[in-house]
Amino acid sequence: MNKATKQISKLFAAMAMAGVASYSVAADTIKIGMAGPVTGAVAQYGEMQFIGAKMAIEQINKAGGVNGAMLEGVVYDDACDPKQAVAVANKIVNDEVSFVIGHLCSSSTQPASDIYEDEGILMVTPASTSPDITARGYELVFRTIGLDSLQGPTAGNFIADHVKPKNVAVIHDKQQYGEGIATAVKQTLEGKGVNVALFEGINAGDKDFSAMISKLKQANVDFVYYGGYHPELGLLLRQSSEKGLKVRFMGPEGVGNKEISAIAGPASEGLLVTLPKSFDQDPKNQALVEAFKAKNEDPTGPFVFPAYAAVQVIAEGIAKAGDTDTAKVAAALRANSFDTPTGTLAFDEKGDLKDFSFVVYEWHQDGTKSEAK
Repeated sequence: MNKATKQISKLFAAMAMAGVASYSVAADTIKIGMAGPVTGAVAQYGEMQFIGAKMAIEQINKAGGVNGAMLEGVVYDDACDPKQAVAVANKIVNDEVSFVIGHLCSSSTQPASDIYEDEGILMVTPASTSPDITARGYELVFRTIGLDSLQGPTAGNFIADHVKPKNVAVIHDKQQYGEGIATAVKQTLEGKGVNVALFEGINAGDKDFSAMISKLKQANVDFVYYGGYHPELGLLLRQSSEKGLKVRFMGPEGVGNKEISAIAGPASEGLLVTLPKSFDQDPKNQALVEAFKAKNEDPTGPFVFPAYAAVQVIAEGIAKAGDTDTAKVAAALRANSFDTPTGTLAFDEKGDLKDFSFVVYEWHQDGTKSEAK
């Protein structure tokens, strides 16, 4: 047994003891759906989610599974499209899967979660940050990442206190996630007396940002915040540089992907990004990091460790409940705390983490990042 396996075995020993003595799992496996983008413009983020969840399933199974049952992961592709997410959710219902890791994009997670709540399926998203998802009083919806109502102020306060621009443009992609976090940033900036000269949306999938760049020049902005994902911001960065717009940009975790450097090239240097802290740099996670590297997988993505933690809390919730009944597991999640690679996690009544922090990083054109000062 290697070091990583020993650590995981120890981690789940207490979990296995939590089941009631009379309980046994009828099935040999507990299926966990993993819903997110396998295809589409943000498939890179889906890969982060999938490798984190699959690693947790593998290591939990190596440590003996959950109450005598093995976990089985099943991947579902929603392409980060709300309509496809609904189709995926209905397929998960038909497949009689009771637990879901996902979805990734908030605009997909929200309609899918309506179906899960109605059908008694417990969902833990490791990536969707829109506060609306958990604002509806649902019992079976959880997340292992923070909210835009936290991430937005983190960005806005950094801009106001450290960058200190005179005129800021806040742009978004008109989608639930992008517009939601852009609005939170705008409100934070205005609350600190920073002038938001422009608040406007672009269309997700746009390729030519000439008109927007002209507006930014006309508004005489010296800083731009973008709410959305990396494909559009990468092009906006590159085209702004080509057209002589020399301002600094910032975005949320949806742009913190190495692909943005491939799209924007040198124009990505100095981009500010809010991200979950780099869990792969935590010394306590080094055995897990090595396990990812042994499989030629990248542990540095922002959703890798939250996805691992999402599987872990489901597994421990089942063990503590002594049952796979999702209502009982949900009650166990709210009643306990969980020692995971992303820290000690505890959920409030809405299913949100009681404690989570975003960190501001400076992005570099080689796809690396360093904490912003």
